[in-house]
Amino acid sequence: LMVLVLWLFMWRPEAKRRKQMQAFRDGLKKGSKVITAGGIYGTVKEVHENSLLIEVDSNVTLRIDKNMVVADPSELPQQQK
Repeated sequence: LMVLVLWLFMWRPEAKRRKQMQAFRDGLKKGSKVITAGGIYGTVKEVHENSLLIEVDSNVTLRIDKNMVVADPSELPQQQK
């Protein structure tokens, strides 16, 4: 019974989140806006098998590992001012 409870409340949701994140990373294309694990906001310029080239400012590009992309800024809740 304990294993079933652990599976329902811990392992299953985590596996679902991992699958969603992998689908998000696989769906990245040129022009997508992203946030890296380090908190850097950028726009995808090139997509390679395991890496991305992102533009963080005009004429400033970074090559990052695809696994370090953690979010899409449009999915973040808008802050009230």
